[in-house]
Amino acid sequence: MSGLLAKIDKNVRHHSRRSRQTLRGRWWDRVHMPAERPVFIVSGSRSGTQMLYKTISLSGAIASLDREIYAVWDSLQHPRRKGWDTHALSAADASAHDRDVITRYFYTHAGSTHFVDKNNQHGLAVPYLHALFPDARFVYLKRNPGDTLNSMIEGWAMPERFGAWARDLPDEVAVDGGRYTRWCFYLADGWRAYRAAALEEVCAFQYNAIHRAILAAREDVPAAQWTEVFYEDIVRAPAATLEQVFARLDLPFDDAIRAQAASLLERPYDALFEIGLEKWRSHAHHYRIERVLPSVADTARAMGYAI
Repeated sequence: MSGLLAKIDKNVRHHSRRSRQTLRGRWWDRVHMPAERPVFIVSGSRSGTQMLYKTISLSGAIASLDREIYAVWDSLQHPRRKGWDTHALSAADASAHDRDVITRYFYTHAGSTHFVDKNNQHGLAVPYLHALFPDARFVYLKRNPGDTLNSMIEGWAMPERFGAWARDLPDEVAVDGGRYTRWCFYLADGWRAYRAAALEEVCAFQYNAIHRAILAAREDVPAAQWTEVFYEDIVRAPAATLEQVFARLDLPFDDAIRAQAASLLERPYDALFEIGLEKWRSHAHHYRIERVLPSVADTARAMGYAI
């Protein structure tokens, strides 16, 4: 009987949620409410953005889908539209249609036009996002190259998680002598030159490409709408560092969020990847990373790392 009641309850909640979404969609179609200071978390892949996104999503003062919506963004600006050359988007790619689709989606599914969003391709699209939402605020999460490259190398071994979007990629990929046959994370201009490169070279290329794009885009975003935070500061002092981020976003940092922030290291959001500093030095990939660190040194210095 308890199983039947649980199924009934689940079914009722599902239909109730769908009804609310339908009503919200109809209301938005009628009044066309604009987005209100949306927040976009930008960085490279494997830089701790999920940890930051999930923590911000705890706030009742901002709406969150608590998930990434690649399919929605792809329906507007799929890389095939640019010949599979890149995920990068400029202000010229922005349109009122795209703005309406995203705003309506968040209002319909999350109940507000004040929302937070993240995906690992947004870092290549800051000019586009800023053109869509001129009052948007950006949180740039930076992580040192050694640990980022280590986590990226591990991520490339999970193509269904980090390369599902690339199933239809028309180009042959044979990274590391053919060990990796599906491109992961994101496409940046010039990626085809790395289709058969060593994996660490691919990850270094991706690290450089996305962080240089973010640093360049930063120049056109008002300072009041731009926040930067080091992953390492979050690890060393999670509650204090995240409270500063919340303050920059005009979000309350209550006791429940403080407690969650303080326990980040004990209860990571992604159980497959450990939280730590300089962990790459003791991992099996350290020799690969040491080989390419010089190629990302200039980017890391521009981000604020002493390398």
